[in-house]
Amino acid sequence: MADPSSYRPKPGQIPDSPGVYKFRDEHGRVIYVGKAKSLRQRLANYFQDLAGLHPRTRTMVTTAASVEWTVVTTEVEALQLEYSWIKEFDPRFNVKYRDDKSYPYLAVTLNEEFPRVQVMRGAKKKGVRYFGPYAHAWAIRETVDLMLRVFPVRTCSAGVFKRSAQIGRPCLLGYIGKCSAPCVGRIPAEEHRELAEEFCDFMAGRTGAYIRRLERRMQEAAEEMEYERAARLRDDIGALKRAMEKSAVVLADATDADLIAVAEDELEAAVQIFHVRGGRVRGQRGWVTDKVEAVTTGGLVEHALQQLYGEERGDAVPKEVLVPALPEPVEPVAQWLSQRRGSQVSLRIPQRGDKKDLMATVGRNAQQALALHKTKRASDLTTRSRALEEIAEALGLDSVPLRIECFDISHLQGEDVVASMVVFEDGLVRKSEYRRFQIKGFEGQDDVRSMHEVIGRRFKRYLQEKQKSGEWTEEPDGETAAPVDGVVTAPVDGVVTAAGEPDRADGRPVDDDGRPKRFAYPPQLVVVDGGAPQVAAARRALDELGIDDVAVCGLAKRLEEVWLPEEDDPVVLPRSSEGLYLLQRVRDEAHRFAITYQRTKRSKRLKSSPLDAVPGLGDTRRQALLKHFGSLKKLRAATVDEICEVPGVGRKTAETVAAALAGAAPSAPAVNTATGEIIEDDGAPPAALSAERGQER
Repeated sequence: MADPSSYRPKPGQIPDSPGVYKFRDEHGRVIYVGKAKSLRQRLANYFQDLAGLHPRTRTMVTTAASVEWTVVTTEVEALQLEYSWIKEFDPRFNVKYRDDKSYPYLAVTLNEEFPRVQVMRGAKKKGVRYFGPYAHAWAIRETVDLMLRVFPVRTCSAGVFKRSAQIGRPCLLGYIGKCSAPCVGRIPAEEHRELAEEFCDFMAGRTGAYIRRLERRMQEAAEEMEYERAARLRDDIGALKRAMEKSAVVLADATDADLIAVAEDELEAAVQIFHVRGGRVRGQRGWVTDKVEAVTTGGLVEHALQQLYGEERGDAVPKEVLVPALPEPVEPVAQWLSQRRGSQVSLRIPQRGDKKDLMATVGRNAQQALALHKTKRASDLTTRSRALEEIAEALGLDSVPLRIECFDISHLQGEDVVASMVVFEDGLVRKSEYRRFQIKGFEGQDDVRSMHEVIGRRFKRYLQEKQKSGEWTEEPDGETAAPVDGVVTAPVDGVVTAAGEPDRADGRPVDDDGRPKRFAYPPQLVVVDGGAPQVAAARRALDELGIDDVAVCGLAKRLEEVWLPEEDDPVVLPRSSEGLYLLQRVRDEAHRFAITYQRTKRSKRLKSSPLDAVPGLGDTRRQALLKHFGSLKKLRAATVDEICEVPGVGRKTAETVAAALAGAAPSAPAVNTATGEIIEDDGAPPAALSAERGQER
């Protein structure tokens, strides 16, 4: 636990202006982001007597090891920068709302030539009009089904649309009148787009004028004695009214507003949002968060507004936002919302009438959501805590292992040997921390040597990150103390490298600005998939690096025994043990991740061709060569002049191709396992044998 006075800025060093500040821990990871109208006054509150701080604030400042800040011009800029940094750094002490589900939206793809109505989840796309969110996808489909008879907009996928256009025959919806069939030219693209825009207008709440227009057309058709057309219009009006009845009127005068309610206790808070468009509830969603910082109801509302509208623009931000408590101060938040909408946004607390009554309904939903969440979480949190305690007791650890890393080796008969590293924090998966390795130190099948190499490489990188962040001391002569197994080299462009280290497995850069690094944080427990030999190899790798504060164990598959270093007998956990179940989950996840990577590598190897290594030869010309000669065998036998006959292939390229194929050893012929027939090399990969998967490790 750090003493806040050890990193407190000097008097007068902090500016008295708006800005955003970051607290970092000893590893350089950003653990808290905040904003302030006056950085000097706000940061001074963190460095008072610890006894006067809120317990959560006290935990944060004692976990931190440094503080830094960025000055901005206005409080609105500070609000935007705070949101960006919270999203980028994912600080552990900031309030972060999490959805308990992925809410579906009704989407209209106006960015396509023929717009499509469909259900969409996930991140919003540019050029797509969204309505919702809805609680269930079936609610969207019921609404769309009623409206298609009035607005027969395309709902089919791109594949179905293309197929119908090729065969000149529409799908079933085109025959029953629920699609205008633009795929076969029944309606031009311009008219179909007008239909889609009318559909969007109706969903946006402009319903009254459209229904009145249909009623006038129905009356005109009846007066002209076109009774069949009048009957169709009557049915259309009925369908639209039934669709409108699915979302009851809750506010008068076609109000567009979002209502946000908060239910909270000492530890957690739940937020519920009702999206009201055209006076009707068009969508609902909810979030839950742990109160990891000392925050008021107004602060919770501010965080909810940031998450709700941080990525939105235009009409997605309503004219009116009703909340149970206003952020302090409220002016920058209201100004920020207005900037995102492009016009004035009213942020206020409803005082009377229908809006206050509806806010009470939203509040009751929030209370129920919090109660339901606590019922679910109580059991889950208790189980995970018990599992970690059982592991600590069984392995003789001083404290529960909050971060567990598990390693597994995978190969196919000694080929494509790879390894995986999966991470569990607080008993939950942390997929952003997963890593994968290629075994490069030797050829062939040796799980023990592979485990030793992987553990060594992982913790060498950890020690390098410590050296890079300044956590290692330096000797008076300037040389770094305690080199990593003799492989630490001088910094290159500010980055410490090590001999034999793997290339970046996931393409993520290593940076100095608090972003999650690849190997920066040590686990409390390393689990290896295997028995005593693998455990001994892992322990030896750690000892060689001088790491003695990380526990190691192995989980053998056959009897699910837990092996410890230098122990002749395994630790046998009861079959009903939550600790054993957690270790099994960790081990199985590592095995899944490793074998997935191994299969990917094998698939790429089987699909490889000598032509892949020819410089300057892309996919188009490579396919042209194979198509012209029919097989790689015939291409290998061709002369340079014959290769030049292929369109797009010049003499220099032909010479390069001929030289590459002459130097490449011909691959072994593939065999059809069903018939025993030898398949001639045609440049395409043979089908993978199904029996291979039974031999994968």
